[in-house]
Amino acid sequence: MIFDFFGVLTFNMVEVISCFEDREKITRGTFLRAWADPRGQELFRQLELGAITQIDWNEGFAALIDVAPDNLIARYLHDAFPAHQVLKVAQQARNAGIKTAVLSNSLGREPYDPYAGFDLHNTFDEVVFSAEHGVRKPDPAIFRLVLDKLGVSAERCLFVDDSEENLAAAYRLGITPLLALDEKVVTARLRGVLGLPDL
Repeated sequence: MIFDFFGVLTFNMVEVISCFEDREKITRGTFLRAWADPRGQELFRQLELGAITQIDWNEGFAALIDVAPDNLIARYLHDAFPAHQVLKVAQQARNAGIKTAVLSNSLGREPYDPYAGFDLHNTFDEVVFSAEHGVRKPDPAIFRLVLDKLGVSAERCLFVDDSEENLAAAYRLGITPLLALDEKVVTARLRGVLGLPDL
């Protein structure tokens, strides 16, 4: 099983963004409009590839949403708390002998580390951050990288993500996709597919 990080192992990102907008006292939808803007898309792409720093992203994205750039990424991700139920299922699966991995289009780790406190390397068999490899979802190369690290074929793998684009890319490689938008729903579906008991 391969898990996306943001929005799958954390709270739903639309909710995280809404909380950010409320704290910043900006109109809801402002962040997602900037994310959809080609300039915003490029800033995220460059950050996820490790081509720019968080500080570069902070400056660029702050200008698109008209807020202060100081530590913007930490402010934006403030409510990206752990999705404990999904993390429990991942641990259950691993305990049952199923290999598990995290595949994240990463947002950098300095000066703010969004992965701190998750103990991913002790919870999952493999952890792949896009910025460390210069390739990001939905590029098929990053899926092949994870499969190689796990030592499994695509046909024997399940991929959990909140992005339909990423799920479609995985499906084209033969990986079974599972859309994750609600923590309780995806937890129940995973337990059903894997035959794991409720905790």
